[in-house]
Amino acid sequence: QKFQNGVITVGEFFTLLQVHVPIQKPRHSHLPANVSILHFQAPRLLSSMTPSPPPPPPPLPPTHSVYRPKLRIYEEDCQALSQMIDELKPYANVQDQLLVNVNKSLWEVMRTCSDEELKSFGAELNKMKSYFTKESKILAHNEKVTLYSKLLQSAQEQHGKLQSRIEKVDELLKEAESCLVALEAVRAFFAALFSHCFFPFLLELESLRAQEEELQSVLHLMWLVYLCRELSDLETQNEQMLAQMNQLKENEKSCQELLERYDFTEWEITEWSEQRAVFNFLYDSIELTVVFGPPIDGDVFGEDPSRKIVSLNFESLLDEEKAPPSSCLVQRLIFQFIESQGCWQEKCPTLYYLPQVLHDISLVVSRCKILGEEIEFLERWGGKFNLLKTDINDTKVKLLFSASTAFAKFELTLSLSANYPSASLPFTVQNQIGNIGEEEISAVLSNVPIGYHYLRRIVSLIHQNLLQDPR
Repeated sequence: QKFQNGVITVGEFFTLLQVHVPIQKPRHSHLPANVSILHFQAPRLLSSMTPSPPPPPPPLPPTHSVYRPKLRIYEEDCQALSQMIDELKPYANVQDQLLVNVNKSLWEVMRTCSDEELKSFGAELNKMKSYFTKESKILAHNEKVTLYSKLLQSAQEQHGKLQSRIEKVDELLKEAESCLVALEAVRAFFAALFSHCFFPFLLELESLRAQEEELQSVLHLMWLVYLCRELSDLETQNEQMLAQMNQLKENEKSCQELLERYDFTEWEITEWSEQRAVFNFLYDSIELTVVFGPPIDGDVFGEDPSRKIVSLNFESLLDEEKAPPSSCLVQRLIFQFIESQGCWQEKCPTLYYLPQVLHDISLVVSRCKILGEEIEFLERWGGKFNLLKTDINDTKVKLLFSASTAFAKFELTLSLSANYPSASLPFTVQNQIGNIGEEEISAVLSNVPIGYHYLRRIVSLIHQNLLQDPR
């Protein structure tokens, strides 16, 4: 039925033809978090636990020669893939658009086809999909070949660099060994010289060495204390950041609730063509027709903000004979607001001003819709508030209260307008039994702040303050 009416999307059209086009989401890979930690911090922890002289520098971790070159190549490949995905996203979004807007000629031809012709056309599309799937797999395979070729070339380059570095280290080790032999000879010479000539100085030198070792141990302890203190500060900052993040999440949640609560979008688009646009309000009971001027050159979709609007016409689609009185009241108040604004074409001369007009009307429709729900609530549950009858006359609501405990019966008439509930309501009181009059009602209404569910709160406060205790 949607296909015949022209409201079927491209994706639904494919589903109708049994052509399934899955769109996969990209998956991201991450470098292990403990790669650099295992290679850099293990030697430091060992050196801090022993008072011996610091060990020789640790060997070069594979991060420099293996992970980082691979990561750079993967990042370049990911950037290319991301760019390709961004270029293909508009084509994927076509599935959510109407088939009529994407290819009207195809829809006009296909809507006249029989079921057998549709199945044949779907089979041909599945063949094309199978062919393009194979082509995409071939392209992906070629891209993997290119990626692995780059990784192999990078690994070979790093292997060559490491090999040359190993050769240099071997040469340095040979030179160091020769230096150690020479130093050993010199040490033996000076040891013999000191043992015979400078023995008192040797004793002092030993004491200095002991003091140096003690100083090194003290410095190690101070360094550990400093690191522990820094770690404690970082943990404190981390806790504070977590608390701030939780607070921001709570604020975000409350803001989202407010946005959902005060969403005043009350209109729906039922038609948008080159000549006009049709919007519906309040359960399709009010229709707004916007007639556009001639299209502007270069505006393919007719959405240029500077395009002129010829007229804006409001029409009521409500059947007042069958509709409940509360719906008729809401309809009158909305059209009261529409007529009070004068010429709408002057307020909305171009397409640029149309969103503001829709917003202004939605605010009035939302407030009046809530008013209608309040009246329906009072008609159904008014007995809980000693409300015998709720009557509507034009834009006035008559509320008949009666309570035997308070020995009172009176009728309160409230005059409503389109700006409800942003202003106090004029009222009149007709007393039938008891002594409750305008002064008592005025005192109660003065304590009811304007705003959401204003009418319900008025009835509730009258019931609470005037109709419960005997007078």
